[in-house]
Formats: sequence, structure tokens, C-alpha cells
Amino acid sequence: MNNAIRLSEKWFVRALWLISLVFAFFLIGLGNAVVGDLPQVEADLSLQQFMDPAGVAVQQQQDAARYNRMAAQAALEQAELKRSGASKEYAAARATFDNWVATRQATGRADQDTELSARTTALDGLKASETEASRAGEAQSQKLLDAQQAEQRAEAAMVPLRDAAQTKLDSALQAAELRVFLYRLAVTLPLLAIAGWLFARARKGRWWPFVWGFIFFALFAFFVELVPYLPSYGGYVRYSVGIIITLLIGRWAIIELGRYLERQKLAEAQPETMRRQDLAYDQALARLAKSVCPGCERPVDLKNPDIDFCPHCGIGLFERCGSCSARKGTFSPFCHKCGAKAEPA
Repeated sequence: MNNAIRLSEKWFVRALWLISLVFAFFLIGLGNAVVGDLPQVEADLSLQQFMDPAGVAVQQQQDAARYNRMAAQAALEQAELKRSGASKEYAAARATFDNWVATRQATGRADQDTELSARTTALDGLKASETEASRAGEAQSQKLLDAQQAEQRAEAAMVPLRDAAQTKLDSALQAAELRVFLYRLAVTLPLLAIAGWLFARARKGRWWPFVWGFIFFALFAFFVELVPYLPSYGGYVRYSVGIIITLLIGRWAIIELGRYLERQKLAEAQPETMRRQDLAYDQALARLAKSVCPGCERPVDLKNPDIDFCPHCGIGLFERCGSCSARKGTFSPFCHKCGAKAEPA
């Protein structure tokens, strides 16, 4: 039963599905480019745009204080380096002087008094240089402290202004995000509506590969390009949208199930010969390959040689060939044993 479909037809169907997927791939690529460029319609927002005019002056003061602090820090580092060099130079000269004085006291030579005075004067000059370097370092430390305090005062004044501007910026960003989402919705929702119409009216038509390709594209655009960008609002929007989509799909499934059961009930009420004529050959073979009745789609043991009719709806499943009396499928147009053409019911 399951081998009744032509091999070439199977490969053609597979090729058409491949065409459908390729068509969907290119549509998705185009949709990605369009949807990805939609945020560019909104201008870039920054904190400075929402800053109070008084905050601009405070910001300038803060920048100036920061510059002064950095300059004072650099000057202090230079002063500390000079003080360290002067201290080392004085310490080395002091050690040399102490050694020389000790030698002179040991020798007791009076002709070295002049040199002693010169060495003492030089040592005093080095000490004075060290002292001056220390004072310069202390002055730079004071400047650095003043710059740091000025920067802290400017930062303290800037905090409420920045918080107010940040609140306005967050609101503007949220509004921009909502507008971008509405742009995406305006693009994807019509696509989804068209896809739904094509699914209901044209999915089994002649151009079904392109129909299914467009349906795949619309579903991708909705669930991948739109749903992740739903505004959150604490999860209320996303969960609400999920509930609405679930209700719509569930309602459609329930209605379709009711229609299907009603159609099956009406079909089973018709004469058996008329029901067999209404069934398409390929459709009947596909259902028989699944070991279900072609008429009511309920399970049937087709391997049982005693079952010629469906025990659920009574449609004929097997019959005797008019030429050789062999048992053959009712839906088979030719006898598998003698090749005789089946007579119309």
C-alpha cells in the first residue's frame, strides 16, 4: 500500500519542499534586513539631552575640578620625586661629611679647618634644598586635596541632576523601544494575516511550495523577529500575549476538530459506494499504509484475511476480483493477481 505512490512523484514532492524552504530562507533574510534596520528610524538618545540647564554648569565645574585634580596629582608626583632625590643626595653627603670629620678628629690637622667650613656650607645647602623640596611637596599635596574636595562637591551636586536626567532618559528609551516594537508589529502582523489566509485557502493549491515558504517566513518573522522584542513591563505583556495566542490557536483547533468530526459523521451516514468515490486514491492509500480505515481513520487490522469491511464505519476495504476472484483492495484500480481493471462500484 505505502509503495503505491510513484517514485518520481516522491522526488518531485521532495524537490518542491526544498524549493519551499529555499524560498523561505531568502524571505527570512530579507525580513531580517528590514526588521534589523527599523530601530534606525529612531534618533540616538544620550543622558546629556535630558540634563537640566543648571546641570550643564555643574558638569563643567566637575570637569574643571577633575582636570585640576589630575594636574595636581601629576605635580605632586614630580614634587615627591624631587624631594626623594634631594633627601638621598643629602643623606649621601651627610655620610661622607661624618666620615671626613671622624678622620680629621683622628688626625688633628689644623690646616683642614677651611675645608671643614666649606663642607659644612655645602651640606647646609643640600639640607636647604631638601627642606625646600619637602615644602613644595606639601604645597602640592594641599592643592591636590583642594582639587579632590572641589570634585567631590561637584559630584555631590551632580548626583540629583544626573538621577533626574537618567529617569527621563529611561522613559524616552522605553517609549522608543515601544515605537520600534510597533514598527515591527506593523510589518509582521500583516505578513502573519496573509500567511493565515494562505494556509486556509491555498496550502493545497498548485503553488503550494511558495505558499508554505511564505508561511514559514511569516512564522519566523513573528516568533523570532517580533516576540523577543515584546515590551516586558514586569512580564505582564509577554505572558498576556502568550495567553492570547494560546487561546486563539486553541479556539481554532477546537473549532476545526468539531468541523472534522461533523464532516466524518456526515460522510459515514452516506452510502458506502458514494463514500469510496469521494475519497482520493492517494489519500486512501496513505491511510491504508498507516493501518487505518480510509473512511473513518480508525485503526483496522488489515493483515486479518477475514476483515473485508471496516468494523467501525462499514466501508469496503477488500473485495473479490471479477476476473480471477482473488482478494484485492477495494481502492486498487487493478487486480494484483491477474491485472484486470476493477469495475466501478
